[in-house]
Amino acid sequence: MKKMRVQLLPFGVLKDVLAPAWLELPSRATVGELLAEVSARFQGHSAAALLPRIAVSVNAEYAQADQVLQEGDLVGLLPPVSGGSGDAPVAAVFLTRAPIPAEDLVAAIKQGSDGAVVVFDGIVRDNTRGRRTLYLDYEAYEEMAQNQMQSLAGQARERFGVREVMLVHRLGRVEIGETSVLIVVASAHRAAAFEANRWLIDTLKTTVPIWKKETFVDGAVWADGEPFPEELVAGTDAAAFSREPAI
Repeated sequence: MKKMRVQLLPFGVLKDVLAPAWLELPSRATVGELLAEVSARFQGHSAAALLPRIAVSVNAEYAQADQVLQEGDLVGLLPPVSGGSGDAPVAAVFLTRAPIPAEDLVAAIKQGSDGAVVVFDGIVRDNTRGRRTLYLDYEAYEEMAQNQMQSLAGQARERFGVREVMLVHRLGRVEIGETSVLIVVASAHRAAAFEANRWLIDTLKTTVPIWKKETFVDGAVWADGEPFPEELVAGTDAAAFSREPAI
């Protein structure tokens, strides 16, 4: 049987149990068949329960179980994520490892035509469910996350009729009190700005591949992610996980 190889890129908690690697599969294997092979490697591990809820990307685009893979494809395994007109300026949507200057960015987006600027400034708090937090670490599938954030900004402008959207997300180590995500929406009308901002943070947390690891005084854990929308979950077909793995 003719074979092909694809490259696996696990993210978030999956990185703790599966290293990036090349995987050999039958020629023209599907995403579902790849997941069945990966599932076999997780047998007996707690991560196995996560697999039916993951999304899969192929060459930095979301993919479904029936998508046929090609030689050399880059396949991301994505656990549930931790969250005007024309194209948005590149500077308005970005990932950064530097502290986010929230006040300066909010001031920079304002224009005379705006009747409202609504800000979501997500900051790192010092506790989670009664455990004292020391710091957070964020990682992302960066190319895909940047593309998804750009897409969300464009969708928000079109859907809600707002003038401008700014999306900034921190990566790497983030200390207590620092901003981890900043969403700013400028609009002529406050109702549209509020609705767009709420939609953006809710959608970002379920579709943009960014993961959070929380370090407490008594240990560290990958944060439970928000569930992907059903249409993005590649493993919704339970039968994909019951087939025999490829040889």
